[in-house]
Amino acid sequence: MPCGCTLSPVTSAPAPAFRPSAAQLGLIGVTFLMWGGFFLVIPLITVHFVDGLGWAAASVGLVLGVRQLTQQGLTVFGGAWADRIGPKPLILAGCLIRTLGFGWMGFAETLPVLLAASVLAGIGGGLFDAPKSAAITAVTRDEHRGRMFSLISMAGNLGMVTGPLLGAWLAGVGFRTAALWAGSVYLLAFAVLALTLPRMTPPARAAGASSLDGLRIALQDRVFRRFTLVLCGYFLLSTQLNVAVTLKAVALAGPAATGPLYGLSAGLAVLLQYPLLRLVERHIPTRPALVTAVLVVAAALGLMGFAVTFPQLLACVVLYSLGTMLVYPTQQTLTARLAPEGRVGSYFGFSAISLGVGGALGNFLGGLLVDTGARLNLPTLPWLTLMAVGLVTAAGLRWALRGMGEEK
Repeated sequence: MPCGCTLSPVTSAPAPAFRPSAAQLGLIGVTFLMWGGFFLVIPLITVHFVDGLGWAAASVGLVLGVRQLTQQGLTVFGGAWADRIGPKPLILAGCLIRTLGFGWMGFAETLPVLLAASVLAGIGGGLFDAPKSAAITAVTRDEHRGRMFSLISMAGNLGMVTGPLLGAWLAGVGFRTAALWAGSVYLLAFAVLALTLPRMTPPARAAGASSLDGLRIALQDRVFRRFTLVLCGYFLLSTQLNVAVTLKAVALAGPAATGPLYGLSAGLAVLLQYPLLRLVERHIPTRPALVTAVLVVAAALGLMGFAVTFPQLLACVVLYSLGTMLVYPTQQTLTARLAPEGRVGSYFGFSAISLGVGGALGNFLGGLLVDTGARLNLPTLPWLTLMAVGLVTAAGLRWALRGMGEEK
């Protein structure tokens, strides 16, 4: 029977300890499955179509870009629809659509077909992304949300480690098999959430209210609008593990350096994210914790400019990872706190703008800065520039969140 849960924060007396419920455990497990399924097949697309079939790398880049653009664009609206009909049906529909999209990729033999399959996969992601965050918020008490989002992030990082390992094994069997496996993972996620996630009934809407009213409210929220805008700077920095940091690692230690690089970053998140967040929660309020985490990321990137050996770079990656693993749970917690009752999905959807814009700028500017530094014989230029972006972002976050209550 439906439990009648709403998307508003729980207001009863705080529980003495955080003991994940069946719904919370289901969401944690599904996050592992989603990240694992995604990273099982996405890295193989380039290998299969470029190295295996001889397609132009630009064609595959177009495919991956279209998927990300589709997902991030739809995520903005997916959150608003979750406020209208509840997050569960959207998450379930998104899982089924992504199952079809990834499965279809395995049968793609032409660029138009692969593009269509990637769009379908992007639509699935856009439907479940913000609604999943809204569901996490709805089933978790306010004082436990930071920990819950930290566990969600740990599960995602574990999936990011496991997926490529399984994908590498399946690559020997064939890309079609790998794509079908990736699709079946989302089918399993569908089954888990169908059994564990309660139906969440949105608050009653006024007659004639639009499903996009939540986005309008988020846009008009001065504090949240500034928060989302400033976070673009952080997401510009967070993409550098895939761009500038990877390029430096390869320059110092060759192509094989990418394995230790990503393994270290994801492994640290799996092992340390939750205990680190618990430690920080006991000593630092959420807002200063977010600002401090961004400063740590900025300092790590600046220090990378002076790393002349691969172990030195990895030491900087440790610092970088400590910062990034604190940003996600604190940013998600603050988004949930800023959202008014019944508008949590819309706020999470609107916040996807910062990831889309910042991530796109980061992918472009990271490579441009590295090329410019090499051309001018100024190897520290990209790293000092990125550090400056981080310092400005940290200052911007202090400014953007000054309208929140001191306890937040």
